[in-house]
Amino acid sequence: MEQTVSDNARPLNRGDAKTLVLSALGGALEFYDFIIYVFFAVVIGKLFFPADMPDWLRQLQTYGIFAAGYLARPLGGIVMAHFGDRFGRKRMFALSVFLMAVPTLCIGLLPTYAAVGLWAPLALLLLRVLQGAAIGGEIPGAWVFVAEHAPANRTGLAVGMLTSGLTGGILLGSLVAAGVTRHYGPEQVAAFAWRIPFILGGIFGFVAVYLRRWLDETPVFEELRRRKALSQELPLKVVVSRHLGGVLRSMLVTWVLTAAIVVVILMTPALLQKLDGFTAAQTLTANSVATLMLTLGCIGAGALADRFGPGPVLGIGSVLLLLCTYAMYLGLGQNPGLLVPLYGLTGLCVAIVGVIPLVLVRNFPPAVRFSGISFSYNVAYAVFGGFTPPLVAMLGKASPLGPAHYVAAMCVIGLLMGLFGARQPASALQVSQPGAVA
Repeated sequence: MEQTVSDNARPLNRGDAKTLVLSALGGALEFYDFIIYVFFAVVIGKLFFPADMPDWLRQLQTYGIFAAGYLARPLGGIVMAHFGDRFGRKRMFALSVFLMAVPTLCIGLLPTYAAVGLWAPLALLLLRVLQGAAIGGEIPGAWVFVAEHAPANRTGLAVGMLTSGLTGGILLGSLVAAGVTRHYGPEQVAAFAWRIPFILGGIFGFVAVYLRRWLDETPVFEELRRRKALSQELPLKVVVSRHLGGVLRSMLVTWVLTAAIVVVILMTPALLQKLDGFTAAQTLTANSVATLMLTLGCIGAGALADRFGPGPVLGIGSVLLLLCTYAMYLGLGQNPGLLVPLYGLTGLCVAIVGVIPLVLVRNFPPAVRFSGISFSYNVAYAVFGGFTPPLVAMLGKASPLGPAHYVAAMCVIGLLMGLFGARQPASALQVSQPGAVA
């Protein structure tokens, strides 16, 4: 059905709320599956690599397997986006969850190095690659799906709520990891308890597959199909040949997103354990607070972007994130008791990631939107997100402020993108705009 001007200026209704809730819940469960690995990276490193391997090399290998999941994202994302632009968003939206649930469950059942030797890390690597391919289609597909369901004047809030759901998967992972480490001792975690979160993740994934049966195809895609305005060329070819500016802008803001999520949220608990001597339970508890603040903040960031535009929110948020990251890494060495408030405040500033999807969906016309976002986001995440963990680990070894320096550099890029790279109008979301049909 064609969206009129009044449709694009209305508040969210019950149908929108249903779509957002089911999309966000499914995304949270799938994102949990992908990131739970990082919370048990230290334990996994000891179980899946030789005992006599130097600690620094074991850590590098473990995070290398983590990075492999990111490197696999472009292929999975591009393939699913191609079919999403040609045959519908909903089908790929459900498929990505199923493709995540199976390898997550298998990781929880894997034999360790002590049982099967070199086959253990090789099998772990393969399963992480499969997870990466699934998440590569999930996140861009989810942003496109909710953006095309929401009215144009509420798109920031819609993608902010969806991103809040995705980060809620990180919160769920943090809570499960904290619960496991509190309930079981280190010996029990190493013996069997590390498997529990992965087995739960597989079950969560199959629940998400069921939930997405109740979603409808997006009105924007239905309108494209009704007008016979779907891309007749290979969608990726159209993206690269006609929308290179959108690709570059999308890659730069994705780089900012990787620093905020991978370093501040996913890596900081392990970094603080090594740099400042905090226990795993302490850092995971603080991480849960930070991720809760992030989850709530994404909704606020999206709403502010609807009101003031994504540029100002991204620019100001980047400056605040820079300041809070330095405050945390500088302050905790002298005042360990400030762990929870400082980490929580920094997590709130990470909520600028709730604005970035709005920049992405405005960068590409509807006929190739899924492919444009998937290619830009996943390639950038594979390069920047994939190599961030080992790079930041080495920076942390060179200087206690190394991770903060990296985040600060990305915040400068975020400020510049907020000033100059996030000016696309809200009309870029509409089917009827000139050039919307690629």
